[in-house]
Amino acid sequence: MAEKKNYKKTLITCYIGFITQAIVANFTPLLFLRFHNEYNIPLGEIALISTVFYVTQIVVDTLCATIVDRIGYRKSVVISQFLAGVGLVGLATLPNLLSNPFAGILISVIVYAMGSGMIEVLVSPIVEACPFEHKDSVMSLLHSFYCWGAVGVISLSTLFFAIFGIEYWWILACLWALLPLFNIYNFMTCPIERLTQEGQGLSAKKLLSIPLFWVSLLLMIGAGASEASMAQWASAYAESALGFSKTIGDIVGPCMFAVSMGLSRTIYGKYGHKMNLVNFMMGSGILCLVCYLLAAVSANPVLGLIGCIVCGFSVGIMWPGSISIASSKIPLGGTGLFAFLAMAGDLGASIGPAAIGVITQNAGDNMKAGMLAACVFPVILIVSLCLLKYIRLKK
Repeated sequence: MAEKKNYKKTLITCYIGFITQAIVANFTPLLFLRFHNEYNIPLGEIALISTVFYVTQIVVDTLCATIVDRIGYRKSVVISQFLAGVGLVGLATLPNLLSNPFAGILISVIVYAMGSGMIEVLVSPIVEACPFEHKDSVMSLLHSFYCWGAVGVISLSTLFFAIFGIEYWWILACLWALLPLFNIYNFMTCPIERLTQEGQGLSAKKLLSIPLFWVSLLLMIGAGASEASMAQWASAYAESALGFSKTIGDIVGPCMFAVSMGLSRTIYGKYGHKMNLVNFMMGSGILCLVCYLLAAVSANPVLGLIGCIVCGFSVGIMWPGSISIASSKIPLGGTGLFAFLAMAGDLGASIGPAAIGVITQNAGDNMKAGMLAACVFPVILIVSLCLLKYIRLKK
């Protein structure tokens, strides 16, 4: 009798995969000011780190659409963990080994961003291919581990810096690298299935001919922009527009935003089988618009702060929900579908925060003007969901 496959191990391994992605996405931004002071890197160049991270992910998302099916899921996801771990070790060592510390930082960012991009493309279809019930709930709970990972890396890193001093950040980078390097073994030994049999997945040309696919891409762009815009600017908004201190801004900004987003995904992960996913997303999209409006026009700092925090809850379901809808309605989409969805999400995540920054600067450093302009992103979510309902009703 064949041994029963332990798909729970696969799920836990994928949870750690998303925690790894949270580490590489959130650890380095905590060190921006340290890099500026320690290596005399201008803040204008420091700002390029996030851009390089997201652009690398977009490139990797695109390449994964064809490469992963050739070398297989297991080899690909093992490579993703290796790159994430090596990138973090490089961050701790290369700036001091190279004559140009900024070059060392960028090389490390590119390496771990490649791993992060692969994680983004691979982990969701690996879980989707497992024989779980209520997959939209499973997907939401899976993506919640990115949020809890973000909360963990921000809070534990802050605690480490408070106890040992931020000058020992390179030791912490090596410690964080242990998690993905440990997860290599897990991905090498857990059961992994394919979404489609070899040769059965839809080609890019066929995907592009499906209206639902285009709506899903639009939905992912709106989801990425709505999430990243508030997440990356929440701390600065709390400090400059609401008058909170830097410490309070960091705590109530990105950290509480991540907690709120994680709660949304966890709640749907536990009770999603009792809910209508599209209706839940529509309600979340409307709530997201209200949150951005609160942040933009409220004269009360407390209401503005509530808008920032609750925005995390409102965007929580958007990314995993979009993936669940697309994968269930286009079952032969294969790796290409997940790669294009990840690319669209990263595109939104790179456009959104940059747009807020440009508009804020042009408005005389008025952060509320940037937030008001960002209301267009939840509007994109709502319009996409209306189109989705129209396509489904039409059929």
